[in-house]
Amino acid sequence: MSQWNQVQQLEIKFLEQVDQFYDDNFPMEIRHLLAQWIETQDWEVASNNETMATILLQNLLIQLDEQLGRVSKEKNLLLIHNLKRIRKVLQGKFHGNPMHVAVVISNCLREERRILAAANMPIQGPLEKSLQSSSVSERQRNVEHKVSAIKNSVQMTEQDTKYLEDLQDEFDYRYKTIQTMDQGDKNSILVNQEVLTLQEMLNSLDFKRKETLSKMTQIVNETDLLMNSMLLEELQDWKKRQQIACIGGPLHNGLDQLQNCFTLLAESLFQLRQQLEKLQEQSTKMTYEGDPIPAQRAHLLERATFLIYNLFKNSFVVERQPCMPTHPQRPMVLKTLIQFTVKLRLLIKLPELNYQVKVKASIDKNVSTLSNRRFVLCGTHVKAMSSEESSNGSLSVEFRHLQPKEMKCSTGSKGNEGCHMVTEELHSITFETQICLYGLTINLETSSLPVVMISNVSQLPNAWASIIWYNVSTNDSQNLVFFNNPPSVTLGQLLEVMSWQFSSYVGRGLNSEQLNMLAEKLTVQSNYNDGHLTWAKFCKEHLPGKTFTFWTWLEAILDLIKKHILPLWIDGYIMGFVSKEKERLLLKDKMPGTFLLRFSESHLGGITFTWVDQSENGEVRFHSVEPYNKGRLSALPFADILRDYKVIMAENVPENPLKYLYPDIPKDKAFGKHYSSQPCEVSRPTERGDKGYVPSVFIPISTIRSDSTEPQSPSDLLPMSPSAYAVLRENLSPTTIETAMNSPYSAE
Repeated sequence: MSQWNQVQQLEIKFLEQVDQFYDDNFPMEIRHLLAQWIETQDWEVASNNETMATILLQNLLIQLDEQLGRVSKEKNLLLIHNLKRIRKVLQGKFHGNPMHVAVVISNCLREERRILAAANMPIQGPLEKSLQSSSVSERQRNVEHKVSAIKNSVQMTEQDTKYLEDLQDEFDYRYKTIQTMDQGDKNSILVNQEVLTLQEMLNSLDFKRKETLSKMTQIVNETDLLMNSMLLEELQDWKKRQQIACIGGPLHNGLDQLQNCFTLLAESLFQLRQQLEKLQEQSTKMTYEGDPIPAQRAHLLERATFLIYNLFKNSFVVERQPCMPTHPQRPMVLKTLIQFTVKLRLLIKLPELNYQVKVKASIDKNVSTLSNRRFVLCGTHVKAMSSEESSNGSLSVEFRHLQPKEMKCSTGSKGNEGCHMVTEELHSITFETQICLYGLTINLETSSLPVVMISNVSQLPNAWASIIWYNVSTNDSQNLVFFNNPPSVTLGQLLEVMSWQFSSYVGRGLNSEQLNMLAEKLTVQSNYNDGHLTWAKFCKEHLPGKTFTFWTWLEAILDLIKKHILPLWIDGYIMGFVSKEKERLLLKDKMPGTFLLRFSESHLGGITFTWVDQSENGEVRFHSVEPYNKGRLSALPFADILRDYKVIMAENVPENPLKYLYPDIPKDKAFGKHYSSQPCEVSRPTERGDKGYVPSVFIPISTIRSDSTEPQSPSDLLPMSPSAYAVLRENLSPTTIETAMNSPYSAE
């Protein structure tokens, strides 16, 4: 089943997450119509290869043209219109930057895999549970309800203000009419009645002014309470969800809902200010002793203006944190002289602000909190916000061509060459703008989450570890001295984040058994919900008896999966994290030939397999091969290794001992679809292949002594073509072959 078909079968809560990352950059219509073709292309490689990206973009447009031809025959007018529009947008947007479309599509496919993995992993850790608290969603509904109520109240005071204006106009007309009468007429009974009417109107006007100002005061009080007790808390929760999403956690959403609330409140407050200005005009035209407008209006205007300032200052947010397009799964790690992207949004969407708000980006603005290292941003660092920067019309700006450059050190040497990059040193990118609206001038400033600077890609793993630790440990968005004394985290939280690394980076998270093994490796205990772990234990101190840290070991496994065994991992056929002791407990009662795949604990980035069989006297035996690393797996696909693997035991004919993937899945059923070719039969020297050569393939062969139950040495695993082995069998005895295989000169 294709990945897209699996996505479409998800529950509605997961489908809503999918909907979040499809926009005009990569419309969902294209994902649906070209699902099979899209999934067969290597978009991730293309995202770092301009030639390949250009070819894929051209092929994408060709595929769209073919779809257009098909729907044209069906006379589907709406689909024809949408496809033509989408084709025009894609060609215009990505023609000069084809690698960007590869990045976008690669990100979408990866997010789909992460959501599929989350849907198949019912276990939720403490962090994810806290983010999905029912009380949070209840508060969000309350905020939306109260914002709507405030908007309605302002509409009511608008009517009250209009009524006051009409009442005062009528009073003025009647009053001026009396003033123009002759002196004799002024003493008539009708005039006296008119004076009484005017007095009643004045009383009514006074009452209505007081009532309207009371309503306005209530609106200001309710807005103040809503902003400080609920809306800003909702915004902080969104920022926390963004932090978690940046390190692989669940996708964060809710920004559109916040924008709606911020915008409605801003509109309401500006409307309230206009009403207060109208009351001032009315009071100027006609006032009297005890008039409430001079006594209350100025204070109300001051409070409303303060709320507008506060609302705007909190509405300026980093919608997408700094990230290098070449490493989309490692945001907030920036390499010197390499471009990165970052996106800002103003949550108050007013048409008067479109293209009027210019944002300036800078780095390390508050230099007093930093080390002696200094950076500057090269590229376009001033851009205007516009509604065209976002698919939903929000007021946004995306910086795509910024790159950090280190300034010269005090010693005079070049910054990024002469100074040592510290992957625990945090820096901040700041954004400033100024809003001029309705006579108000408001200066806004916001900052990205702390970033780590590197000068070489080899520093990326440790830099990413720093980003993980920071964002799982604190809600503070600007603690740049965090690593002077980094706090510990609960083991349960850390392991949950480790599972997120696998789900976001290689498409499948870790189950409870795998997490138990990691817990034992970190703390020598299986109950990983208790206790804390220090930064040093995670990333600084070597594992017992090893020359590498826990994070280095785990990062090497992630790299191995990503580059060499990704399909097998996604299918769930690699147990991976299981100790040797647990491995034997699992296999001892299984059928001979049952095997499992696990990651090496002693080799960085290594994977091995262990199978079980029985000796002639019924004794259970276990056999493990030397771990395969990226060097060997680059030469021979792992699925083919499992298919063709042979062992020589004593004087027996070589055979493949791998029959069933644990617990009892036939090997070919599990891995058949991942074989790169059909298995080749051993060819005799007399048989002629293409161009007169004997066909050959490389197969892995191990020799195992009949009394051996220990893992094999590096010299036990040798590649040999079937034809070469056939010649050996024909001319040499099995004993001679075994002696040669065990020779010290046969080592790699």
